[in-house]
Amino acid sequence: MRRIASRRASLWLAAVLVGAVVAIAAAGGASAQHGALPGAKTPVIGAHPEYEYIGNYSSQPSLLVFGCQTRTFPNPAGWCYGPDQIQTAYGIKPFLQNGYDGSGRTIVIVDAYGSPTIQQDLALFDTAFDLPAPDFSIVNMPGVQPFNPADPNQVGWSGEVSLDVQWAHAVAPGAKLVLLVAKTNDDADILAATQYAYDHKLGDVLSQSYGEAEQCMNPALLAQQHQLFQAMSAADWTMFASSGDSGSDQPGCGPNDPPFQAASTPASDPEVTGVGGTQLIATPVVISGGVITDPGGQYVRETAWNENATFGAAGGGGYSVIYKRPDFQAPVVKDQKMRVVPDVAYNAAIDGGVITFWGVPFGPGAAFRFGGTSAGSPQWSGLAAITDQLAGGRVGNINKTLYKLGKTDQNTYFHDIVDGNIGAFAAAPGFDAATGWGSPKTPALLPAIAKPGNG
Repeated sequence: MRRIASRRASLWLAAVLVGAVVAIAAAGGASAQHGALPGAKTPVIGAHPEYEYIGNYSSQPSLLVFGCQTRTFPNPAGWCYGPDQIQTAYGIKPFLQNGYDGSGRTIVIVDAYGSPTIQQDLALFDTAFDLPAPDFSIVNMPGVQPFNPADPNQVGWSGEVSLDVQWAHAVAPGAKLVLLVAKTNDDADILAATQYAYDHKLGDVLSQSYGEAEQCMNPALLAQQHQLFQAMSAADWTMFASSGDSGSDQPGCGPNDPPFQAASTPASDPEVTGVGGTQLIATPVVISGGVITDPGGQYVRETAWNENATFGAAGGGGYSVIYKRPDFQAPVVKDQKMRVVPDVAYNAAIDGGVITFWGVPFGPGAAFRFGGTSAGSPQWSGLAAITDQLAGGRVGNINKTLYKLGKTDQNTYFHDIVDGNIGAFAAAPGFDAATGWGSPKTPALLPAIAKPGNG
């Protein structure tokens, strides 16, 4: 049975784990020292997300600052962002300040194997970044076995769990979170978990930070998956999936098969909103005399995410070989008869990654900067929870609305990404196969999605 790669946007990332443990001081932090971690490996078919070790949280500041949050602007290399910076960059903070934080909505996060440290990792994340503790529950599918820290596949998925849970919470701190743990990352087990979420009405929004080339999934399971997504759309679920971290190519279907140009499922399903990757450049935290004088996070620009030269990873995108071009894409996809992914994008860079606590490799307090398109799916899910709250109910499948708004006035609702490429596909003005419509300008976009009649 083919296993889905837990890709941080498709968990196929070439995992990068570097650094030495560094204690972070309360005022100003310390940059992580870099070096190859003993025993660190690049996994074969992407059972790990992209990440880099940045230090250990060893104090109790009211605002945690790591060295990578303070790099001299405008040099983006080596940056990282905390929740406050991301909330500022994408315009989320005013919603939170006015009580629109996803309250009353539930985000369901499907991942395999789970994580033995997720409860303490989330609690530390909340303490470090002054976030409220969420209503957080874990549902284990039948047959889930005790976590095996000697299995690199399970360890990789535990990192995905930390990323998904913490960053859905960072965007929508008032939303309930349900971590739904699949027995394994086999296609059938992931699908069974998603079916369980639907059958048991676990939530409103589904986040899927995993995927594989469409051609690699069993056709019968692919058909079952599509039927399930149709049923979930009819029940007004909003669904997101990461578009992949291997650029315009996807890993081969077997461990020894070469990569090939392909779109990733489930992101390519027309019922799902596919999330691609960008590299966000926002202003850094500024510290003077041991005091934070500027919290940073002001949006500067974005490019298509491509760190192949440094990390061997780039945002996924391309053309489906399974799904015909949906009606909502017809106004902007003129030269193709098949579905295009991604639909939208979000910060996915490792240099410029998001700070995440993950205790599995080094124990309590270990902090990493995570990248990959898997960072975008949970954050877009948080945006959907806020939108549901604005709307006073589920907005459901948002693809039709996204394309309507993008076609009407893209620059009002999205940061149009016009620079960079993901391999075979380049970012360009308007909709493209590298970054879709671009990243969200939330002050305009979320109310427009919530407005009755836009769907």
